[in-house]
Parts: sequence; structure tokens; C-alpha cells
Amino acid sequence: MAANIGIMDSAYFVGRNEILSWINDTLQLHLSRIEEAASGAVQCQMMDMTYPGVVPMHKVNFDGKTEYDFIQNYKVLQDVFNKLKIDKHIEVNRLVKARPLDNLEFLQWLKRYCDSVNGGLMNENYNPVERRTKVGKERSVKCSQKNSKSLQTNNSVNPGSTEGDSRVQGRTISANLRKQGGVASGANSSLEALTKEVTDLKLSADDLEKERDFYFAKLHDIEVLCQAPELENIPIVVAVKKILYAEDEKGSALEEAQEIVSQSINIE
Repeated sequence: MAANIGIMDSAYFVGRNEILSWINDTLQLHLSRIEEAASGAVQCQMMDMTYPGVVPMHKVNFDGKTEYDFIQNYKVLQDVFNKLKIDKHIEVNRLVKARPLDNLEFLQWLKRYCDSVNGGLMNENYNPVERRTKVGKERSVKCSQKNSKSLQTNNSVNPGSTEGDSRVQGRTISANLRKQGGVASGANSSLEALTKEVTDLKLSADDLEKERDFYFAKLHDIEVLCQAPELENIPIVVAVKKILYAEDEKGSALEEAQEIVSQSINIE
């Protein structure tokens, strides 16, 4: 499966114009730059077309403007990958920065994956515009319902009170609501900021762990190579092991290794 395609695979040699044509033709969009897909909504809809019914499209924000909105879309996409057991880590912290090369690489992978599932053919029964429109209407309806309930609550008045009392109560209620609304708005903004910070920290930690594992694996491979019987006594190998197994951090191991290599050169 294309989930594990290598970096030198032909998929990564597909040009940005071809990728843009693929997106625009398949989803009936008009993207002119790769970074316009940085929100993650395009990727979610591509998976929705490839696996109808698997993507919770009502959670996808096609109008997202901030990195926080983008992160939420990529969370949806990663959940879909996990559900389908697609072994692909999404570099969210890079993609949301709208860097062309990072987004191009991910879209190249996505095209290869979708082509491997549907044979490069579009689903003729899939209407991308209708799917996006439906999602937009659902969001609008939910917002309208919330606003309607809020207005009904705010407009409720004690029927037994006089007109003058009603006006006073109305002004008092409005003032209290404005205060509560200001507090709630501030709390929501703080919560969103903290949530974004936590998400960014988790993504950074994931990247650091991947980088650590990457270099540890290389060091392990070098150690195994140096332990080969036919190589372990060669001066350069002895020098490398001197550095690998050094317990101090003062650079003396490097100096000893350089001395070993220098002596071997002089002998030759």
C-alpha cells in the first residue's frame, strides 16, 4: 500500500501543476497555489471521496483562517488515517505554516495513496460541491439554532411586571448578559490559546522524538558495522568506536580518535 512509499518513489516527482489540476478537477475547486490547501480541508475531502462515509465531514472547516482551525482539520484527517489503519504521520506543525514544499510533498503522497485505492479514477457518484455545500448548511443551521435559543432566553420577561419594571429589568438583564458575555468570551479565548499551545507542544515533542529515534538508529547501524570481525581492527573503525563508547564530554575521545587515524596514515 502507498502509505509507506519511499522518499525516492516516483510519487514525489509529480509537479505542483499536476497536483493542482488533480485537486481542482476532482473536487471542482480553483486553487492556484499549493499552499492554499494548507488548511487540511482538501485532504479531508479527498479521503471522503476515496472512502465515502468514513470522514465526519461536519467537523471539517472549509472556511478556516487560523492555524488553530487548520489543526482541527488535521486532527479529523489523522483520526481517519487511524480508523483505516493508514500508517502515515501527518507533520501538522509544518503543514499549517503553509510552506509550499511541505504541503506539496504531503499532497504528492496523498495522490499516490488515493490512486492506489481507486486506480486513479474519480468516483462518478461523488458530488464534491454538494458535499461542501451540505457541510456549510449544517454549520449555518447549528449556528442559527444556537443564536435562536439564546435570543429566546434573553427575550423572556415576567408577564406580571409593569411596563416600567420590564424596561428596568430588560436593561439590568442586558447589562448582566454583556458582562457575562465578556467574561465568557475572554475565557473562551484563553482556553483556545491554551489548547493551541498544548497542541503545538505535543507536535514539537513528537518531532523531537522522531528526530531522536532517527539519529539513534543511525548510530546503532554504525555500531553494528564496526563490530564486524573483518572490520573491527581497522584504524578508522577503532577511531569511530573510540568516539562511540567515550564516557566524557570534553572532546578527548575525538582527539584520541584523530591520533589513531593520523598514526595509521603515517604508517602507510
